[in-house]
Amino acid sequence: MWSLIQAAGWPIWPLIISSVIALALIFERLWSLRQSVVAPAGMVDHVLVEFRHTGPTQDLLARTAEQGPLGRILAAGLANVKSPRPVMKEAIEEVGRVVTHDLERFLTTLGTIAAMSPLLGLFGTVVGMIEIFGSQTASGSNPIQLANGISIALYNTAMGLIVAIPSMIFYRHFRAKVHALVVEMEQQAIKLVDFAHNERR
Repeated sequence: MWSLIQAAGWPIWPLIISSVIALALIFERLWSLRQSVVAPAGMVDHVLVEFRHTGPTQDLLARTAEQGPLGRILAAGLANVKSPRPVMKEAIEEVGRVVTHDLERFLTTLGTIAAMSPLLGLFGTVVGMIEIFGSQTASGSNPIQLANGISIALYNTAMGLIVAIPSMIFYRHFRAKVHALVVEMEQQAIKLVDFAHNERR
């Protein structure tokens, strides 16, 4: 591995740092965007059962808010359960915007890495081409410098693609995942609003 890094030259280091950051972000988002963490199945039904028995108590609000992003949205609805429907929906939407922002955390960084990695690879290719042209002298070419330039160009191009392709795949996957989770939480919140205003039993 170290021999490959040496052959690729100093332009490979930004790509290595980018790959480490991208890998950390991918694992973090895979862990944080699990369905069981964001919007557990049956959570709204469980909250409604407790609400029927106890009403919107502070204990119920606190326990609901601690159950992840969907819990925060439902707690906002429960806190305004006696308000008119538009007020209750507005409170839920305000918290929903904050929750959506939290779910999209780090995705901009991952998308930036996906977009910039090929350019960093191209930069390394240019550095390698400069080495190749520098190997040409009046007395002929320097084979060691020529080989070094070719290694820098090819390794950096390959590394740029290796970092960019998985980063872009996971970036698009996470964007779609967040969208699906937001839609799911909206449906659960609407169920709570309808129940609170006697539109659903």
